[in-house]
Amino acid sequence: MTYKCVIVDDEELARELLETHLAQLDEFDLVASCSSALEAQKVLRTEKVDLLFLDIEMPVLKGTDFLKSLANAPKVIFTTAYRDYAIQGFELNAVDYLLKPIVFERFFKASEKFIESVRPAAPVDNKTSESNVSVYVQSNRKNIKIILAEVLYVESVKDYVHVHLANSKLILKYGISAFEELLDSRFVRVHRSYLVNKDRVTAFTKTDIEINNTQIPIGEFYKERALVKL
Repeated sequence: MTYKCVIVDDEELARELLETHLAQLDEFDLVASCSSALEAQKVLRTEKVDLLFLDIEMPVLKGTDFLKSLANAPKVIFTTAYRDYAIQGFELNAVDYLLKPIVFERFFKASEKFIESVRPAAPVDNKTSESNVSVYVQSNRKNIKIILAEVLYVESVKDYVHVHLANSKLILKYGISAFEELLDSRFVRVHRSYLVNKDRVTAFTKTDIEINNTQIPIGEFYKERALVKL
């Protein structure tokens, strides 16, 4: 799934930095990059937006006041140079509060926090045993049942995912982010192109993961989160 977002910041360099960060994440579609809250308001009238990256100290209308004025506000991640607004930001139910200059690692954590906040529960069958938890995926007009415990890892190849099982492989027309939404907490995103079943990991280092005899790289931007979850 792709989430539509808008950047709102009166500083051009700040907007450009956030645009650069967003360009590295497949899950987000940048609808607009606005220099004021009033400009952003026009965008929200015509676009369904999932997330605002919203500066606070802006001329004419502060980000916090702009957010309060919205009847059906999107989720918000505040981006500001001032720590003093943190409490107010969280009182407004902000997903996160980023202090400038915003490094990618911190930006990535905030984006993941947003995704977790809106992700629906994985569609599983009614069996309660974790070893029998399953999902259904579409392939060639069929709904194919996959028992999650049997999945070793998932690999993204162009517009497809290769689901590696113990003795076979499924090739499905899914983006890896969309496929990730079907999975449960035993699966960890370790790279832009890989998801692993942490129950199947046989060894790992700071740079790669081993599942049976397969070496899977850990992406630099996924490293901190991945190593904590393994």
